[in-house]
This record gives sequence, structure tokens and C-alpha cells, in this order.
Amino acid sequence: MLHDGLSSRPSPRPSSPAGPPGLSSLLGELARLAALPLELGETLPARAYTSEDFHQLEKDRVFGSDWVCVGHVDQVARPGDYLRTDVLGTPLVITRDENDDLHALSRVCRHRFMDVLPPETTPDQGSLKRLTCPYHTWTYRLNGEFAGRLAGAPLMNKVEFDRTACRLPRYRLEVWQGLLMVSADPDAPPLGPQLADLEATLAPYRIEDLVVAYTERWDGVPANWKVAFENGSENYHHMGSHANTLERILPGKDTVVDECEGRGFSMYTPFVPDMELPQGPDGADLVGTLIPGLGMRQLSGMTVAGVFPNMALALLPDSVTFVRWVPTGPVTHDALVTVLVPAEAKRKPDFDAYVAASKEQFKVIQTEDLVAVRGVQRGLATDPAPSGGRFSHLERPLWQFQRYLAERLVGETTAAP
Repeated sequence: MLHDGLSSRPSPRPSSPAGPPGLSSLLGELARLAALPLELGETLPARAYTSEDFHQLEKDRVFGSDWVCVGHVDQVARPGDYLRTDVLGTPLVITRDENDDLHALSRVCRHRFMDVLPPETTPDQGSLKRLTCPYHTWTYRLNGEFAGRLAGAPLMNKVEFDRTACRLPRYRLEVWQGLLMVSADPDAPPLGPQLADLEATLAPYRIEDLVVAYTERWDGVPANWKVAFENGSENYHHMGSHANTLERILPGKDTVVDECEGRGFSMYTPFVPDMELPQGPDGADLVGTLIPGLGMRQLSGMTVAGVFPNMALALLPDSVTFVRWVPTGPVTHDALVTVLVPAEAKRKPDFDAYVAASKEQFKVIQTEDLVAVRGVQRGLATDPAPSGGRFSHLERPLWQFQRYLAERLVGETTAAP
């Protein structure tokens, strides 16, 4: 999980497989697979989706030290706004100060480790001038360079206590395409340059200018997070899982997957000609306010982009949805879905109806995906022998994902074939 502040250094990644014997062989197999060209690519071994040791390594070397998404700038749009979030059990809060600067702080009070924004009594989002721990009312500043520094600690005048040295640990925070990205590793390379290949693809949607329409979540999904992330990273399964829904308007066979490298991927699927507009439960067309400035390509199909380790975006003419699959154990995860729309959409009288219909539509798609995700995990639980199968050209992002995992977990950097 995330380390407690910038002063903590994650363990360096080894240059060769290490750990228990079973883990060593699993990492060796990961390194082998990552070195294969796409034409010979194979699925990860089943134990990569069930092993407790592998899960613990992912927590440390992937989620504990790499960049992960925690939200969107609209959720902390004004000075004083905050967003409460957790990354694998580590309580964080994102704040915006009076200078319009953003900060990522630990929510763990420096007195006796109370959560300063407990979910039992405080909303996920809101506005405040200072952080006040509800336990003993220790208060922390939120302005500029003093963000996180102790501002008040009642009845502490009879003990030796350096208030100036007491502050909430800070985390690296970077805004990329309007998305809030955090890292606990003070030495992590900046994220933006790593995703330069996606800039031109995403730029027309102006994600940073969109606003949050709604967020949904599915907690405790009985499958390893990678099963769900890989499912969301290819459209090959449209012809199966979504035969009566997405396949009718976005045929998987028509998807063109971009030849990306590194930690981001993208693909484009055109709408079928003369497609019928999707409809809500009341029969009304499910089309919202178009994102301003889109070109004919963006208006004529869906772009899917992904950022490793665990986020995918579906970009449509009227919305951008970003999904995060967060591990909660070796064989469970939470799925968080956030839908963004143009600001103008929220001012229209039918916005509530649009949101309700959109939620219903997404539940249908998620239900279809959960059949596959749960089914794959049941198969993995039998510890099957290697499948002997190959990736479709539509599954290039999964092959790319293996190379990312190998770099994080084994220290293997693979050159493009």
C-alpha cells in the first residue's frame, strides 16, 4: 500500500526474481512472457491472479510506489475543497488551497493516529478551512507550503512539544488530463512524459474542463483486479459478453488498436452506420450534451485509453468515463466508475433523467462484464495448466500490460520488438 509520506522510500525493485520459491518461479515466468513479441504472447499463469505473495508484491511495487488515479479536478474545484480517498487502505485527502494549489495529505492524525476525516461522520467531498481531528481536535493548516502543518493542539502546553515539526505526511500529486494522480515514491519519474503518446488522442475531449456527473462503485467483486482491468482493456469480448448491447453499436471487430508503448494504450471503435441511439428505461434516447470542439472522428465512435496499473477511460461524444479497479485481496477488488460530462449538461432540465438512464445502462454493461470476470476467476482457481493460446491483435494492451508488470515486479525492461 502507499507508504506514509514522502519521507518513506519504497524498497528498490530487484533486477532478478526474488522471494519464496513459488514467487520466484512466477516472476521468472512473468519475465519470460514479457519478452515475447505480440504474435507469440500468452496469458499470465493462473497463480498471478490467485497468489497471496504475488498480491503483496503488487501492493508494494505497483500500488505502493507508482502513480495511481484518485479522482478528477472537478471534485476539488474551489479553494477549500477536499476529496477524501483511500489507496489500498491508506487514508488520504486531496485539498485545494487559497492559491489554487493542490495537495495530497495523509489523513492520519500525528497525535494518536485517528482518521481526521472519518467516513462515519464526514462526506467524501466538501469544503473546509482547516483539517480538525475529531478525536482531540488537533488542527492542521491547508495553505501553501504550510499544508499539513499543525496549527493547534489544545492542552499541550505542559509537555515538551515541537509544533513546527509536526505535520501530516505529504504525497506526490500530479494532475494529468484533469485526473488527480498520486504516488508515495518521492523518486518516481514524473507521470506526464510517460504518457506523452496519449496526449494527442485525449486532447480533443478536454477532460480537464469536464465535470463529474456521478460516481458508482461495486465493492467486493470476487475476482483479482487484473482480470477486470484486462477485460476493460480490450473490445474483443464485445462479440461475446456484450453481443446484445455494445456489439450492436460498437462492433469489436472494427476496433483499431494503436501501437503504443510504455504505460499507456489507446484504441478506437467506430459506431455502426445508421446506428439506433441507445435508450433509457423510459424509451428516451440516451444522448447527452456533446463535448464542445470534437472532430468528426471523435463524434463517430468511441476511444478507449488506459493508464497502467489500473485505469481505463471510455471517451464518447457526450461523456468521458474513467474506471479504476482497486485490489482488496488476491481474489477480490472494488470497481470505481466516474462519469464526466460538459459543464453545460448539468444546467439542462433533463440532466437528472440523463444521469438515471446512464446509470441503468452502465449497470447492464457491468452485469455482463461481471459474468465474464467472475467466470474467469473461477477458472483460475482451479490452477489450470498453461492455456497454449495466443493473444488476438485486439488484445495488444494485455501484452503491453505484462511488460509493465515485469518492469515493476521483476525489474525487467523489454524493448519493443
